[in-house]
Amino acid sequence: MSNTETSPKPKKKPNAMFAIVFSILVIAGIIYGVITYLHAQKHEETDDAQITSDISPVIPHVSGYIDEVRVKDHQRVHKGDTLVILDDRDFKIKLEDAEAGLVSAQSGVGVANAGIGVAESNIISSRTSVQTVDAQIAAAKVKLWRATNDFERYNNLIKDHSITQQQFEQAQASKELAERQLDILETQKNAAQKQAAAVASQKGVSSSQVSVADAQIKQAQTAIDAAKLNLTYTVITATVDGQVGEVNLQAGQFVQAGQALFEIIPSNERWVIANFKETQLKKIKIGQTVGISVDAHPDLKLTGRVSSISQATGAKMSLLPPDNASGNFIKVVQRIPVKINFVDVSDSVLSLLSSGMSVEADVHLDSDISSK
Repeated sequence: MSNTETSPKPKKKPNAMFAIVFSILVIAGIIYGVITYLHAQKHEETDDAQITSDISPVIPHVSGYIDEVRVKDHQRVHKGDTLVILDDRDFKIKLEDAEAGLVSAQSGVGVANAGIGVAESNIISSRTSVQTVDAQIAAAKVKLWRATNDFERYNNLIKDHSITQQQFEQAQASKELAERQLDILETQKNAAQKQAAAVASQKGVSSSQVSVADAQIKQAQTAIDAAKLNLTYTVITATVDGQVGEVNLQAGQFVQAGQALFEIIPSNERWVIANFKETQLKKIKIGQTVGISVDAHPDLKLTGRVSSISQATGAKMSLLPPDNASGNFIKVVQRIPVKINFVDVSDSVLSLLSSGMSVEADVHLDSDISSK
């Protein structure tokens, strides 16, 4: 055999450093998995969440031309601050017209009341006339009774020629004259009674005219109130404390009643709408504590509480909700909006939170809600 025959190479020992690193990674992975599992048992998280607030639109009650704009973009305002002033000249003219209508209606009441006074005077006069005629009729009846008795006596005396024919004719003429006078007086009484009834009816008409005039006064007063109210609407004020959005208005611009001019975001109202997957809602309950992290302020850690859970998915409340009855269908995990109110957040912190900011919400499933 040759002296140069090669001997077998020795086996390489395993790298101790590699084994140590591998072991550490495996142990770290196990620990991370256990921690993640335990955390998942007590927490539900989502990054599909945004800060939300009310948005108060500035809407004019009346149409008109803008006379002055007193706010600028993103300016902070207080409740009652003047934002926009409309040209009020047309509204002042309408107010003056309504006031003139009230004066006219009040004069109508005066005329109607005067008519009632005249009618009452005529009623008194008519009643006096009827009473006078009644007295005259009573006297005429007495005169007729006496003339009738004289005529009957003269009629007996004429038969035995105790009186002359002339005396008899005078008695007969007196009786007929008394009868005619009584008939005339009764006719006058009927006329006086009809006149009294007509005057009483005229009083009723005048009273109705007063009622109509009173109604016209109320109508005119209502028109004045409406004109004054519309005049106040020419000054548009802030209804809440907050910050205005973009103000795209200019003097001389015509705006319609009910038209949204711009918006005011209230300064003291903020909450979070977190859209959790439907598979995450099993353990989420109203009243549970929520940890909130704001993307724009990473160092700001806030606390909230679940206040309500929507009864419809976000897709169902969209403008064009999906229709799964079509032939092609792909199952997609839906998201449910959950409202979270902030807890113990100061106004200075709220001022840092703009509506629409993205946040991360972490619901603490083990938080005690029995006392909430």
